[in-house]
Amino acid sequence: MALYEHVFLARQDITPQQVDALVEQYKGVIEANGGKVGRVENWGLKSLTYRIKKNRKAHYVLMDIDAPAPAVHEVERQMRINEDVLRYMTIAVGKHEEGPSAMMQKRDRDDRPRRDGDRPDRGGFGDRGPRPDRGDRDDRPRRPREDRA
Repeated sequence: MALYEHVFLARQDITPQQVDALVEQYKGVIEANGGKVGRVENWGLKSLTYRIKKNRKAHYVLMDIDAPAPAVHEVERQMRINEDVLRYMTIAVGKHEEGPSAMMQKRDRDDRPRRDGDRPDRGGFGDRGPRPDRGDRDDRPRRPREDRA
């Protein structure tokens, strides 16, 4: 059997209990077709980048699936029919990740690079030196501006 990560987005106006019911419904479909569902992460109600079917937010859910391809096709078919599911995406993976996904990991503010040039990969902007393509600019004669003549 193949390993998959499956993410789906449910409408914003359904309750978290209804989202859990959707997860259980799709778990049942996968298990009925000879697969099993591992980790299920409910990422909660998040804002969408752009509107999808007049929704500005959606409930995000991640499922780790170990199932044959026909089971995944059946789940996707049922999600296309269901009006509560806005989008879904299934990706085949080599192995499932251990621990929480990237969306569930708490990022600390100290992990991000600061804006004052303290970037380990690039360095600050002040240490570049002169631009080689410009040459010396001070020795050129300057024309007086016509409005000041």
